[in-house]
Amino acid sequence: MPIPEHVAWLRDHVGPAPLWLTGMTAVVLKHDPDAVADPDGPAAPPSVLVVRRSDNGAYTPVSGIVDPGEHPADTAVREAEEETCVRIEVERLIDVRVVGPITYPNGDVSTYLDHAFVCRWVSGEPRVGDDESTEAGWWPADALPPLSDAHAALVQAAVTGEVGPYLGPPEAREA
Repeated sequence: MPIPEHVAWLRDHVGPAPLWLTGMTAVVLKHDPDAVADPDGPAAPPSVLVVRRSDNGAYTPVSGIVDPGEHPADTAVREAEEETCVRIEVERLIDVRVVGPITYPNGDVSTYLDHAFVCRWVSGEPRVGDDESTEAGWWPADALPPLSDAHAALVQAAVTGEVGPYLGPPEAREA
């Protein structure tokens, strides 16, 4: 996976030592107003945009590292377009959490202050847009591929409209 330029610069100076970085997770929902779970029931659950990461094969919502001076909500829009070729609109913050420390295969260690947003699909059909993922697509919220407990909790909060941000307990926020 490509390392953002500012992180590469830091790594040139600190090597693999732990870094504290700002991250973002975008839970992108697409509602089909004509779909129903059953004819006499409520509308069908929304679809969720999910990618399969190229570095570890995990299914996740769109995520990324915030560039210096960039607002995390702007990162969500940028990363969704770069990773999945989908245009989105950020609706609201659903969580602020600490993710990590993560040790990467090259030995680098990072911990992230992650801002998670619920986002609305605007346009575009998902496809792999860069080398950060091997798959990109819509999944019904009630039939998702295997997600970490933390990512599943974020999707649940986004789909149910949970008012947040949700800030506890720590074990529920680990990715």
